[in-house]
Amino acid sequence: MVTSTQVLLHSWSPPLVVNASLCLAIVVYVKGWIRVQAAFPNLISPRRLAAFLAGVAGTWLAIGSPLEAFDDVSLTAHMVQHLLLMSFSPPLILLGWPALPLLRGLPQWIVRPVVGPVSRSALFKLLAGVVTHPVLCWLAAAFALVGWHLPGVFDAALRWDWLHDLEHASFFAVGLLFWWPVVQPWPSTNRWPRWLIPLYLFCATLPCDVLSAFLAFCDRVVYVSYLSGPPMFGISPLQDQECAAALMWVTVTLVLLIPAVVVTMEILSPTKAPWATEVRTGSGGVADQYLHISKLEVL
Repeated sequence: MVTSTQVLLHSWSPPLVVNASLCLAIVVYVKGWIRVQAAFPNLISPRRLAAFLAGVAGTWLAIGSPLEAFDDVSLTAHMVQHLLLMSFSPPLILLGWPALPLLRGLPQWIVRPVVGPVSRSALFKLLAGVVTHPVLCWLAAAFALVGWHLPGVFDAALRWDWLHDLEHASFFAVGLLFWWPVVQPWPSTNRWPRWLIPLYLFCATLPCDVLSAFLAFCDRVVYVSYLSGPPMFGISPLQDQECAAALMWVTVTLVLLIPAVVVTMEILSPTKAPWATEVRTGSGGVADQYLHISKLEVL
């Protein structure tokens, strides 16, 4: 007997553009990382390479794997996608310090005439300073989370593929923005005192808690598109909604709690935190020396 799961999997086809883009990002990053390692072996550790690759893998799992086949029929599967795109992949990618390896991995005929002049322009520096301000990063993530989960908007995204793609792209983009002040990937600098980051992370749990509580305790299916789909995983649409809400509630709390604890430990004992030592050394010492010597071969 052919199940609904088998039908969905047989009707699903891999998104070639997404998968090709993710593979290209890996190739460029690894190429650049190898070049950086050849010049300064201790500048970007293998752990950062592993973090970047894990982040890209999480992005693929969200929008390039067969998981995508279930997002139209299961809110839980859809919520897994959102969590991967906002809470898991962005911080891992940023922990990989992607700027330097990507610049070193791109062809010089692209970087020299395009990336170099743009990155040096006053307008780019102004815009980068604005969009990476912690207040704007927090607001962008909160508005995206709440806005895309409004019933009318959410159901419209399920009906129209282009809007669905825009939804996922915006979740990934605001995920990078949200985690930027927390991770502070090189060559960025702190815009706030570091002790405000745990508060920043705690406040981020509030819109997630409100949304997940509403979905968990609502006595009806909020997103009516899931009422017309086949029952998945042996649960009703209302049970699926409750499962998705619980998944969001627990996962987001843990994902935000862990870095808050790490940052607090870094503040209380900076000389004993190996991750803090690596960041200080990389951001202000060897990394700047490497840029001075090589000039990135792009500027």
